[in-house]
Amino acid sequence: MTAATRNELKPVLVFDSGIGGLTVLREARLLMPERGFIYVADDAGFPYGGWEEEPLRARIVSLFRDLLAAYEPEAVIVACNTAFTLAGGDLRAAFPAMRFIGTVPAVKPAAERTRSGLVSVLATPGTVKRAYTRDLIQSFASQCHVRLVGSENLARMAEAYIRGETLDDAQVLAEIAPCFVDKDGARTDIVVLACTHYPFLANVFRRLAPWPVDWLDPAEAIARQARRMVPLVEGAEHPDGFDFAVFTSGQPNFSTRRLMQGMGLSMASADDAGFCR
Repeated sequence: MTAATRNELKPVLVFDSGIGGLTVLREARLLMPERGFIYVADDAGFPYGGWEEEPLRARIVSLFRDLLAAYEPEAVIVACNTAFTLAGGDLRAAFPAMRFIGTVPAVKPAAERTRSGLVSVLATPGTVKRAYTRDLIQSFASQCHVRLVGSENLARMAEAYIRGETLDDAQVLAEIAPCFVDKDGARTDIVVLACTHYPFLANVFRRLAPWPVDWLDPAEAIARQARRMVPLVEGAEHPDGFDFAVFTSGQPNFSTRRLMQGMGLSMASADDAGFCR
């Protein structure tokens, strides 16, 4: 393959409200080693869970107008349940030529795997209240008892934890306790991690859970869908100058920069994409 051909191989952009999408990026890189990756964290807007719908929808579409113009990716992985369940349709309508791979709560595989029929969806408040989420349950899990649990604090806790901060067990347990239902001799056996930040805490969840459950992480499934949608170029090599991360605040702290470095991501300036923070 010539250098010119390699240069024509467009990158894949991974978008999240914070650093939770790194769980998806990790899987996507394994399946698409020939592609460069751009990781975009909208830390200036983090966390998304408490936003009102219309301002957040407008923000996301505006950000993507800048991102797509600046980086011209082959495809976009929206590695954020809150963002995609709210604005996925708007993004596809606004940018019809772009491939968008969305992240939605893994309700269907949970309904297929559960033995007890008791499933919980651990998400942000925004994802829990979204009609999209309830439509998923109606379409794929109508025979199950599905409990929606919207945590106000877990996304922040996960960001702190992955940066090396210590969490209080009691505070974490308070956030996940509503997921565990004991009803008519049956118990919750699957908890859907419907926020890409939450898998960072999976080992903590397992340790604190009142009984064992399957913590369903959708990252691998999202990466497989991305691989199906992104053309495989035989003989292509990973391009020079990738992979890098962009934070919309333009001011990621030292621990965040160190984390990005550990993931093999260099830092780019948010100004390069013309963000209006």
